[in-house]
Amino acid sequence: MSDDSAKAAQPRRTRRRFLAMGGGAIMAAAVGVPVTRALTKRDPDRVVFPTAPPIRIDNVTVIDPIDGSRRPRQSVLVRDGRITAVTNSAAATTADVRAVDGAGRFVVPGYNNMHVHTLQGADARSYLATMLAEGVTGMRQMAASEDLLRYRAESRLPLTEYAPALLAMPGALISPFNAGSADDARAEVKRQKEQGADFIKIVVYDREPFLAALEQAREEGLVTAGHLPPDVSVTEASKLGYRSIEHFGTGSNIWINCSTRYDTLWGREQAALPIPQWVLGLPLADEVMAGQQNKRLINPAAFAREEAVALLGQALDTFDEAKARELARTFVANGTWQTPTLVRLRTQYLADAPEYRQDPGFALMSSDERAERQDVLKTFDSLPATTHDIYRKAYELCKRMVGIFHDATVPMMTGTDGQGATPGQTMRLEFGEWAAAGIPPLDILRAATTGPAAYLGRSDRMGRIAAGMDADFLLLDADPLTDAANLSSVSAVIRAGHHLTRDQIQAVADQAATGDHAAGLRTVTCC
Repeated sequence: MSDDSAKAAQPRRTRRRFLAMGGGAIMAAAVGVPVTRALTKRDPDRVVFPTAPPIRIDNVTVIDPIDGSRRPRQSVLVRDGRITAVTNSAAATTADVRAVDGAGRFVVPGYNNMHVHTLQGADARSYLATMLAEGVTGMRQMAASEDLLRYRAESRLPLTEYAPALLAMPGALISPFNAGSADDARAEVKRQKEQGADFIKIVVYDREPFLAALEQAREEGLVTAGHLPPDVSVTEASKLGYRSIEHFGTGSNIWINCSTRYDTLWGREQAALPIPQWVLGLPLADEVMAGQQNKRLINPAAFAREEAVALLGQALDTFDEAKARELARTFVANGTWQTPTLVRLRTQYLADAPEYRQDPGFALMSSDERAERQDVLKTFDSLPATTHDIYRKAYELCKRMVGIFHDATVPMMTGTDGQGATPGQTMRLEFGEWAAAGIPPLDILRAATTGPAAYLGRSDRMGRIAAGMDADFLLLDADPLTDAANLSSVSAVIRAGHHLTRDQIQAVADQAATGDHAAGLRTVTCC
């Protein structure tokens, strides 16, 4: 048995300890969708996605993320939602289609936000349109429910031409609430396979349910993604076939793995936090716990235990780049993907940054939620100076780790862990953080396009501007290969063949945000 596999789980906690340590935050996350569903009076109406008329975009420079080449004076012909030809504009003679002059603009594949929670909101239309306006034409939803899976099968999700394509969606989070034991975990994975889940998202605290969920998912032909229990190292998870690790695995796990004091620090992170039976037996337990834990979901760092922060600090102080590079080689060898969600980590660790206090995303929130977030910020502001110092160091190391992974060719994808307009969590800001980590613009573009295509096994349909590809692409006002900021210079979006200017999309987003249906819109950021 390997050293990783031999790590024993710590003793189980009492119910008071479970709640005090924040176990309820994961419960709130795991049951967030059922709570929303309970407030819905009826199933949403069916959505008919309109077919786009043929269109030709002329005189553009086509960017190929594969080799970084630029092809000027090109025309892109689109029919029935697919690119049918890319030719020199001088030779483009198709007379029966609408022609749009794209002179001076650069065409790139649409971006993919591979970690979102957009569909968990009470009404997602404004958030979806906001995402599309910044160039996101595809998304991986990271938590759902039996109802959301059914809504997708019945075309009841609000996925119009003003929304990104839904690329993949799991069922409910595999959590202590539905997977308190190995048997429960296996049963839940089987159930989600039957419900139509595309993958399994895991956030359990216990080792045995985690391992059981991984094994059962493999038997069902489903990939896994998510967090790590404190007693399963990132190295072991990679070797076991964990397909995608989100936010570096959460907690201190990855930093302990890369510490010169691994043997001393490993096992000190709290583990084994099963949801007690007394909680499961409570009437409306999920709604009660969700209501109590919303603030923890807004920013877990504001409520971290003193001993957990101290452990994080010790792991950061003993960080060994050689160990980090060894871990990166392990990820490459095992095909383990990373979705760093730097903007989520930044808004947690640097929540007091002045730019977050006037973020445009606040305009979409209800007054109650704005007040709730202000309360969380006050809690964060009141943390000891030593805690703030550790958090600042943690975020700088997150960026450094992205650079280490990039140098080692670890496969990575862009993601924000928000809904589309969550304060501080947009793709524009995510691109900026990758650039601050030293990632070249071309590789940021790849992480948003060809990377997700490869991860999903859809490189034959998405990620490039070529005949046969889905007609999901962008017109940019500036060259994205010269400056990462230019990735956000979106002039227009072609979504499934529909030509939509940024202003058109933003108008739809604004209308949805101010309509009666949007009263009390609540952002969801989790896991």
